[in-house]
Amino acid sequence: MFLGFSENKKLVFPLSIFFMVLALGLGFVDWNAPGFYFNNMIEVNNESIVFSSIVISSAILVLMLSEGFKDFEFAQPAEYYALIQLSLVGTIMMISYENLIMLFLGIEILSVALYVLTGSDKRNIRGNEAAIKYFLMGAFATGILLFGIAMFYGSQGSFDIHALSGLEERNTEELGFLWIGCTFMLIGLTFKVSAAPFHFWAPDVYEGAPTIFTAFMATVVKTAGFVAIYRILSITFQDISAFWWIIIAILTCLSLIIGNVTAVKQDSFKRMMAYSSISHAGFMLMALLGDMEKASGTIMFYSVAYTLATVAGFGVLMAVSKHRLENGRPYEKIDLFTGLAKDNGLLTGVLVISLLSLSGIPLTAGFWGKFFVFSGVAAKGFYAFLILAILMSAISIYYYFKPISYCFSKAGTLSKVHLHGSTKLILVLCTIGTILLGIFPNVLRSIF
Repeated sequence: MFLGFSENKKLVFPLSIFFMVLALGLGFVDWNAPGFYFNNMIEVNNESIVFSSIVISSAILVLMLSEGFKDFEFAQPAEYYALIQLSLVGTIMMISYENLIMLFLGIEILSVALYVLTGSDKRNIRGNEAAIKYFLMGAFATGILLFGIAMFYGSQGSFDIHALSGLEERNTEELGFLWIGCTFMLIGLTFKVSAAPFHFWAPDVYEGAPTIFTAFMATVVKTAGFVAIYRILSITFQDISAFWWIIIAILTCLSLIIGNVTAVKQDSFKRMMAYSSISHAGFMLMALLGDMEKASGTIMFYSVAYTLATVAGFGVLMAVSKHRLENGRPYEKIDLFTGLAKDNGLLTGVLVISLLSLSGIPLTAGFWGKFFVFSGVAAKGFYAFLILAILMSAISIYYYFKPISYCFSKAGTLSKVHLHGSTKLILVLCTIGTILLGIFPNVLRSIF
């Protein structure tokens, strides 16, 4: 009976969405009632509830695009939904951890599920290669993170993120352990959000993985990763901010430059989005260089804006690529959208607005996301970072407008693309959300 249930695609899809919506609603039971759980290893407060809601909502949006994996010949829906929901457990642990062991467990639960999902299409050689590369590099990053946690424990004698105290009483050896621990933990965490120079896995994994799972990685994983970084810097290493600030500044500059400059040369839409993701990691890291008290709200708004635009962009790619095959597989190069505007007005509008938001054009949510980041940096007087970010944003306009130019090209005409009801709903909701947040940003900003 259980096997039959697992194979029933029509039943697994709505039940998975139902339980994720249920988890989303039940999360607000603890609103304004902060507390610790599992022997003080998890902390639940309003901030963690909001970010948990963002990752769960992002997962729902992405899964609704899949339509129960009906069009995937290689699909094993029960297993995929189980892995996705397990990965969500990992993201919530990364968002709410109070103990570094819980952070490590959350990352591992998330990562193992993603390794399997990346290589889920066994017929795709690139997907298999991407899964192996992701697994090997992820294992090294996990080892580096674990070494950093061990150094922190050697310095403080505790895994609690509030354990750092009495720095003036520490000797040079203990401070050395602490600095090493901070450095290695940041390396492990920034790998998960594909920040340069720990980004080498992202382009191949984004391109090789099935598009639906690429969208999941680009949104859910990135949000959880940045919350984990913010939490460890604002709480655990707050007293040594002069040390880690330099590391974050270097990672920010490298991510902005490498992500944007390299994206210009890409002819694959998914690889372009991968390098775009690296550049957005730089913008989100920049939020940590400003006022840490406001960084939480900035990361929250940027995550929502980035998620809405990214889900919409990948949703259009999924819909259009099915209608143009190359060697029996979906065609995913940027010129795929040639002539899209003639008979596919909805898809064109969704794609244009999503790319305008990612590039930070006014009246979109992406504009305010970057504006809040720039304001925080400017308030601290770091104008060099501000100038660099503006220049890189200008470069991003070039490669984001390439797909848009193909849409309105008269060189070819793409036949009418028929959308599933849930796909059309998600694309419209993401587009409306992007526009509304572009006009009324304080609606979301006022939460923090």
